[in-house]
Amino acid sequence: MTEKDKILIVEDERDTRFILDKLLTKNNFEVLAVNNGKEALKALETYTPKVILADWTMPVMDGLELCNQVKSDERFKTLYFIILTARTSLRDRVTGLDVGADDFLMKPIENQELVARIRSGIRIYNLQRELKTIEHSKAVVELACSIGHNINNPLSSLKLAVSDLKDIVAAKNNNQTEEDFQIIQQSIERIQTFVQQLIHLENPQIINYSDNSKMIKFD
Repeated sequence: MTEKDKILIVEDERDTRFILDKLLTKNNFEVLAVNNGKEALKALETYTPKVILADWTMPVMDGLELCNQVKSDERFKTLYFIILTARTSLRDRVTGLDVGADDFLMKPIENQELVARIRSGIRIYNLQRELKTIEHSKAVVELACSIGHNINNPLSSLKLAVSDLKDIVAAKNNNQTEEDFQIIQQSIERIQTFVQQLIHLENPQIINYSDNSKMIKFD
């Protein structure tokens, strides 16, 4: 079953909140509705919407202040923020854009336009997330390649030095060190394999290593 896109409604007028909730639920969205900006920030601790639909004028914390706080938080910057307002002046719209609002809808709201704007916002949100994933993967690949090359150079020197040392010891017929050289050689080969995996890493997968850390998965 496909997971529904999540929408957070922030509206202090009960009737409007009820209508918006029913409209968006009917259009197959998962909806959470709250009364003001303060409640919205609390909800975001456990609820992750793709779009926030907030009235500009509300008690406790209005939509503009909510938008400012949401867009200032690195966790929520990509959330698509739509402000509902009866304000018509260009100055007000500029003020909203300055704090990070992505779109405006004028009250009274036309249902089909609202749904269309929300779907557009979801597409933009999804695209931003995909781009962020691509950028993260690229950064991991570049880091892995850098580490690989930096390990590879001293490893090559170590391999040559061990080879020369082995020849010197062999010339003196010292058999006691043979097992040590085997262990060293095996270790070098393991490091070489790891370096090649780093250098040729293309599609990094991040897996859980422990409760608080992750690591790159290698075959």
